[in-house]
Amino acid sequence: MKKENIQEKLLSKSKNSQLEKFGKTITFFCIAVIVFVVAMIFFFVAQKGFSTFFVDKINPFKFLFGTTWNPSELGPDGKPLVGALPMITGSLIVTVLSAILATPFAIGAAVFMTEISPNRGAKLLQPVIELLVGIPSVVYGFIGLTVVVPAIRGVFGGTGFGLLSGIFVLFVMILPTVTSMTVDAMKAVPSFYKEASLGLGATRWQTIWRVLLRAATPGILTAVVFGMARAFGEALAIQMVVGNAAILPTSLTSPASTLTSVLTQGIGNTIMGTVQNNVLWSLALILLLMSLLFNIGMRAIAKRGSL
Repeated sequence: MKKENIQEKLLSKSKNSQLEKFGKTITFFCIAVIVFVVAMIFFFVAQKGFSTFFVDKINPFKFLFGTTWNPSELGPDGKPLVGALPMITGSLIVTVLSAILATPFAIGAAVFMTEISPNRGAKLLQPVIELLVGIPSVVYGFIGLTVVVPAIRGVFGGTGFGLLSGIFVLFVMILPTVTSMTVDAMKAVPSFYKEASLGLGATRWQTIWRVLLRAATPGILTAVVFGMARAFGEALAIQMVVGNAAILPTSLTSPASTLTSVLTQGIGNTIMGTVQNNVLWSLALILLLMSLLFNIGMRAIAKRGSL
């Protein structure tokens, strides 16, 4: 009787409601802390970034579309030369081209791992993908510095430092991420799609190309955008191979710079509150907004795919 009474008390509605309220409170508190931290990050970066325009009175149009970056030098209007277009262009070029280069390889690897040879693919490719994900950025940058840059110098001439070196390094860096998410997208396709296609007389390649890949397109696009988001925010590896020249790139082999490379180089060499420091925070704000745009794009693609 005592055990039954104890069980009845533990399973009573009052006890369950108290535990439920406690769990909801803890969950709400954790979510509130996360939202608060993210909001404070946005607020802090935005406050510092907008100081360039409201405190230092720099024209936003000239900042976004100017082609000369030299914050320590004054232009004809008496304002520092802080044109961010070369860094924005360099970041977009290496991000988009590395994603375009990585996508076919990721799709091919995903098709092999899910449809062609799942057992062999799991044994061979999966450990390689996991290994590539765990390699630090500085190792990728060092390999790019000692392997990719000399190779490009030998083939195309010049110094070897430039956007093309950054594209190849980012291609290897984002390939495992895009591949893993593409594999998940392929596995998420309902099995009856494949069975219906084969039942209608389609070959295996026709089923893969016209049915499975098309059904997995939203997930594949999400993987590509996620890879682009990672490539856009990469700093150390790019800084080591891109050349770090704050000029508008004229070719893929010419030295250039990205938002992250300029930030990592200059943020420790400026004084807080100066124009030179504020313009770097403005670059950080652009980087943050672009990352937010990538996230919104991923959510829109995933939502459309779910419909």
